[in-house]
Amino acid sequence: MSDSNHPSLPDDDDIDPRRIRSRNRLLDAAATLLSTGGVEAVTIDAVTKASKVARTTLYRHFQSSSHLLAATFERLLPQVSTPAPTSGSLREQLIELLSRQAALFNDAPLHVTTLAWLSLGPTGAKEETDNSHASGALRARVVDQYRQPFDAILTSSKAHTELGNIDRDLAICQLDGPLAFARMTGLRTITRDDCTTLIDNFLATHRRAATPADVREVV
Repeated sequence: MSDSNHPSLPDDDDIDPRRIRSRNRLLDAAATLLSTGGVEAVTIDAVTKASKVARTTLYRHFQSSSHLLAATFERLLPQVSTPAPTSGSLREQLIELLSRQAALFNDAPLHVTTLAWLSLGPTGAKEETDNSHASGALRARVVDQYRQPFDAILTSSKAHTELGNIDRDLAICQLDGPLAFARMTGLRTITRDDCTTLIDNFLATHRRAATPADVREVV
């Protein structure tokens, strides 16, 4: 009987505890090097030496140093798993969401978070196609994690009524941008009161001008 008639079985490498341990050791070593020496310190030689994992084993896990860095950044960056608030006014929902995301930024180690965020963007250096794909795919996943709850709120009927057809990309930059900048520079720790101010300023700028019908309704 042909092998093609059998259902595919999981790769033993994916469930081998030794392989899982070696991957974790590689990522632990890369994270330490990243936090102490920056991106340039995360080389194949340095990671294999620090982790005591063979180079051949490293390449079984990661195609290149960029893939290793991408996996390390993904481990270090704060993960957004809280869904968007669904109750309250538009203002209350945005304040709650921004406060949750501010807490995630504040809880992340400053140095490695800075390096991770900076490294997710273009560096101007020439990279191989697969290396560019590794960092690009990671950036897309990270951006999507942060933007999904904002999209859920900003595409709601409440948001459309108050804000009209808003540029959501720009809106997310205006709201999450100050959180990232404050954390990266250490300028300040963003509090819930800060988030309230950011949201109030954002809404004051983007709320649609009241129409005659709106005025009559208020009166």
